[in-house]
Amino acid sequence: MINANQREFYVIIERDEDGYYVGEVPQLQACYSQGETIDELIANIKEVIELCLEQNQEKIPEFVGIQRVVI
Repeated sequence: MINANQREFYVIIERDEDGYYVGEVPQLQACYSQGETIDELIANIKEVIELCLEQNQEKIPEFVGIQRVVI
C-alpha cells in the first residue's frame, strides 16, 4: 500500500548496446539513469527521481497512459 506522501512513477527500461539497463521517467524532465542489472538500475533511478523532485518543485504532470507503438 502506498502512503499519502508517496508517488508512483513509470520507468521505461531498455537495454543498450553495451548490455547496461537504461531507465527513463517520462513524467520528469531529464530523469534517467542506468545500471548493470535491473536491481541496480531501480536503486539508481530512485535516487534520481528524488533529485528531480527536489529540483523541480513545480507540479508533476499527471500520467495519462502508455501506448505501445511499433514502426
